[in-house]
Amino acid sequence: MTSRLNRRQFVSRTAALAGLAAAGPLSPAYAMRADRMNILCWEGYNSDEVLGPFRAAHPDATVRAESGTSDPDMINKLRAGETSVWDLINVNQPWARDQLYPEGLIKPLNKDRFMPYFDKMLPEFKKYPLSFAGDGELIGMPQRYGPFSFVVNTDVISRKMAEDQGWKLFLDPSMKDRYGVLTYDNWNVMHMALTADLNPFAPIEGADQDKFRGVAKSIFGGAKLLTDDLVAMNTALINGEIDAYFTGGTYTASPARFDGATNVRAITPNSGPVDGKGGVVWVELTSVVNNPDPSSLGEDFLEFVQDADVSKAVAFTEGTYNPVSQMGSEDVMSKFDAEELDAIQMDSLEEEMARSLDYQVVSSYDALIDIYTQERRS
Repeated sequence: MTSRLNRRQFVSRTAALAGLAAAGPLSPAYAMRADRMNILCWEGYNSDEVLGPFRAAHPDATVRAESGTSDPDMINKLRAGETSVWDLINVNQPWARDQLYPEGLIKPLNKDRFMPYFDKMLPEFKKYPLSFAGDGELIGMPQRYGPFSFVVNTDVISRKMAEDQGWKLFLDPSMKDRYGVLTYDNWNVMHMALTADLNPFAPIEGADQDKFRGVAKSIFGGAKLLTDDLVAMNTALINGEIDAYFTGGTYTASPARFDGATNVRAITPNSGPVDGKGGVVWVELTSVVNNPDPSSLGEDFLEFVQDADVSKAVAFTEGTYNPVSQMGSEDVMSKFDAEELDAIQMDSLEEEMARSLDYQVVSSYDALIDIYTQERRS
C-alpha cells in the first residue's frame, strides 16, 4: 500500500473539488484567517455528523473538508505545494513519522494541550509510538483503527479453526472455490506476503519473490469471487456463495454484523511469521499541516474530535463502523450500546491488536504489485 487505497469506497475527487470551488478558491489568504479551516481526510471526518457540530460552535468560520482516496494521494497534495491550502491531514499511522514530519509537511502539536488525552485512551494507545517523531515531538493524534486480515462465516468455519489456521486456510485445497478475494491491492500484497511466511515490511527479493508469486497464484487460482465491493463480498458470505474472504477486517465485517449477521466475523491469526504475529492493524493519525498561514481552528478541531459524542460520531458514520482509541474513557464507551460493540467485535479487539503488526510502508511494493498484477490477470 503504500496506502489504504482500496479499503475505502471511492469518493469522487472531482465532486469534492467542485464543492470546494463553489464556495470560492482555496488559497493561502483563506488559510491565514482565523475563520477558515480546511481538512484533508478519510471519509467520516467530512460527514455532517462530525463537521456539523463544529460548524455550529464556530458560526463565523468556513470549515471545508475533502475526502481522499489514498494516503499517498493526500500526501502528494502537500508535497505539490498545498501546505498553503490544508490545515489538518488524516492518514494512516506510518506516514507522519516516516515522511510527513521529516519532509516538514506537518508540525508538532502542543503537548500541554494534547498529551492528557492519551491518558483517556485504550491501553494500547496510551503511549502509541507512531504518534511521536524520533525527536520526541507529538505529531499526530490516533482515533479510528482496526485489525485487518480476513473474514469468515462462523456458521461454516469456526472462529477457533480460522484463528488457528490463519492465512494457511486459503491454501487448503478443500477451500478451492469457497472464498473470495476483496481486491484491495495494497492489502492483498501484505496479506499474501504473510501467507508466504514473509515479512511484508522488510525487503522481499530473489527466492522470496518466487514464494510470494506462488502464493499469489494459489490464492487467485482458488478464489470464486474477486471484487473490491465490501457490500457484495459480505452478501456473498451471508448467502452462502462463499465461506470466507481474503483481506478484510472489522471495517468490512461491521456493517453486516450491525445488520444482524453476526456470523460474519473478522479474524486475526493466532500466530504468524513476524515476531509470532500474523495480523495487521491500521490506525489513523490526524496531524496539523505546516501551513505558512495556519488556521487557529486546526488544533481546536483536533481537540473537538476527542469529545465523547464526537468520538462516537467518528466511529459510527458513513456506513462502516470502527473502534476508536478514545474508548478507553468511560464517557466514550457509554455512548455505545451492546449491538454496536458487538458489530465492531469489541469482545476480542484487545487480543487481536496484540496479535497484529502495525501497518507500515511495504518495502518491495513495486516489485510485489507487479507480480500480484501478473498473477491476478493470468
